[in-house]
Amino acid sequence: MFVFVCAGCGARVTTLLSEVPLPAHAHQQFGNGLQLPVLMEPGTFAVDPEPWGPPWRTWDEIDPDEAAARGIYAPVPVLSDAPPGAIVIAPGDTRGTVLAPEKRGGGGYCCGLDGADGPNMACEACGLLVATRIDDCSLWQAVWLAPDAVRRLHVDDDTPLSWAELMAEGEGTPPFAPITTWGSRLGSNRWWSWSPQWEAAVGQALAHLLVASEGLRVTVPDGLASEVLQRALDTLLPAGPPVRRADLAGPELPIPEADADILLVPVHPQTGETWAPDGATSAYPVPLPFGVWLWLVFPEPNLPVPASGSLPYGVLRDDLPMQRPRHLFRADPRAFQHTLARLPAVRTPWLREILDNLTQHGRAGLF
Repeated sequence: MFVFVCAGCGARVTTLLSEVPLPAHAHQQFGNGLQLPVLMEPGTFAVDPEPWGPPWRTWDEIDPDEAAARGIYAPVPVLSDAPPGAIVIAPGDTRGTVLAPEKRGGGGYCCGLDGADGPNMACEACGLLVATRIDDCSLWQAVWLAPDAVRRLHVDDDTPLSWAELMAEGEGTPPFAPITTWGSRLGSNRWWSWSPQWEAAVGQALAHLLVASEGLRVTVPDGLASEVLQRALDTLLPAGPPVRRADLAGPELPIPEADADILLVPVHPQTGETWAPDGATSAYPVPLPFGVWLWLVFPEPNLPVPASGSLPYGVLRDDLPMQRPRHLFRADPRAFQHTLARLPAVRTPWLREILDNLTQHGRAGLF
């Protein structure tokens, strides 16, 4: 476990934290004017290996060789020139920091702070700007510690759960979530939507599946996996044989067949390790956040009433039963673009064409 301190004076600016992988939806913007919850679980932090935040440069300002050296092989809207290694935590895990009102930004934000102008939180002890608070609408609430303004101190060793322990104790991420707009004169507006976390995770997975397809048709397992992936795969890949098959694989599942083409596998939520089967395999592993993978493998039933009997007289539910969205699933276009642009295979003409036509695919309802 670790604690972060101000690089200027050494004052503590976080509580005790454990490192976890960067969430797939870390930089997601979901919808317009919507309330999103806190990005990170309390007591955890993640490090973004890439630069993120101002100053920004558009793709036209970047030499392709420079982009390739940074692991980016196709055009993206902008690239950050900020220092890499920003640390994201839950807002409630900050200590000894204050908001800097003069750094709230001159524009771009809507209902809160969007961090567009850089750090807006200062060390209470010395005044050094150490972090960026984000709580604007349609953005995940988070605090991003500036990597050049804080230092990480090791306090104690963490013992991550084994895959067996994780299967026993881990929780799935539901595919549907209640979404709320910011309050209005008519009160809050709430409805059920496909989970933003699922849209980002599937955006990443779809990029890997296209690369793994090698330009051939891909099929995924029936059920929820097919519902969130197959429509896009059928649209973006040619029809007919030959076909490459993607199977779900992971702990507590049967050993994948030796001739498996593609495996949809979980990523350990504490270590970031991608699960791999025992023994050699030529199958392409497509990583999925553990909670999403777990729900695909073991979907939880939606119980609108207690499993036995009924609610006692006079007791009202305060947890709404999960409801299905009214629209077809759409993968997050930014997560898809971010992932595919960083896979070297995107240099092949047919993959580059998919990326170049992302707007049209969005209009068709895939993203």
